[in-house]
Amino acid sequence: MEVVYRCCCGLDVHKKSIVACLFKGRDKEVREIGTTTAEIRQLTDWLLNAGCQMVGMESTGAYWKPLYNIFEINGLDAMVVNAAHMKALPGRKTDVKDSEWIADLLRHGLLKASFIPNREQRELREIARYRKSLTEERSREWNRLHKILEGANIKITAVIDINTVSSKNLLNAIAADKDLNRDELLNLVQGSVRRKVDQLLPAMDGIITPLQRKLIRHIVDHIDDMTNRIADMDRLIQEYMSEYESAIERISQMPGIGRRSAEIILAEIGKDMNRFPTAAHLCSWAGVCPGNHESAGKRYSGKSTKGNKALKSTLIQCAQAAGHTKNTFFSAQLQRIAIRRGKKRATLAVAHSMLIAIYHVLKFNTEFRDLGSDYYDTYNREQKIKGHLKRLQALGWSPGDSATVSA
Repeated sequence: MEVVYRCCCGLDVHKKSIVACLFKGRDKEVREIGTTTAEIRQLTDWLLNAGCQMVGMESTGAYWKPLYNIFEINGLDAMVVNAAHMKALPGRKTDVKDSEWIADLLRHGLLKASFIPNREQRELREIARYRKSLTEERSREWNRLHKILEGANIKITAVIDINTVSSKNLLNAIAADKDLNRDELLNLVQGSVRRKVDQLLPAMDGIITPLQRKLIRHIVDHIDDMTNRIADMDRLIQEYMSEYESAIERISQMPGIGRRSAEIILAEIGKDMNRFPTAAHLCSWAGVCPGNHESAGKRYSGKSTKGNKALKSTLIQCAQAAGHTKNTFFSAQLQRIAIRRGKKRATLAVAHSMLIAIYHVLKFNTEFRDLGSDYYDTYNREQKIKGHLKRLQALGWSPGDSATVSA
């Protein structure tokens, strides 16, 4: 088998230890070291002095990051590989054997490197993902609050949205054990909710215990705290993504994509699309395109791959929002595919199309142009007409028949 790297190293990375196997020609050397910064620097010096051409390691949790940071600073080429792509043979599972197996695969060019962005973008990813996790946790808190209110016979969520200023005032009154009359209730609600006071009065009548009141107070305070933290993260992201402003504005022009979603997308993929040869490579990495499973000329499941979780979930949410817009290409695409394949597959197909559009907008520094809801009707129009006429003739219609059909 052809040798791609004459001198390379395979690393089996753990939380407290690293096993390194260095192949240099026909010679092999194995070392076990710790994971502190000083020890990783010693490992780096050893590999540089040996003339190591490439280092390979598994993407084990976050344990690869300390090594990659130091390798990147010292100019040592390294690749992080999906652990599923380099499984060792059964019955040969030790740390030393794993490092040797990784080094052997690397030496013969049998490993495929994962996409690792630069340090700046990795930090942006951490900020964007942290904000996303805060937002999701706040939603879970709202759901917990809804369950507690239902358990206490409080039905205000059936009358108004729970995530409003009016509902928060009512929740504070419930937690404070206040008996409200109609006039007092009017002072707590705002806007159009005032017209629902007669519905809110019976909805506020519940069977609530002192423990439930305390729990409601804790949950409301937690929601307020997370709202403040999310606002702080919004300001931090906007500060550190100032150079992405032009790209954010262009992506936000697409139906279904708001500023927050555009920030997450750019934090995950960056704005330099030269790292992806084609839009298909980007979609495959994100996990929003059909998978390949074919044998003996027969195509089996086309289930999509896992891909980047944060990017994929954001694109799915954007595709769902785009499906509710009117007179756009994405809404027409979702409706067209949903009839044949179901709403979930249609949503993923729209997410696929949206990422292709994002790729071209960023790569060619151009504005997004919607194809319109009538794109599928105007595309290949003559062939569609022939197909419909052929179908009519199969049903017994002829050009001489009347254009109208009786019921």
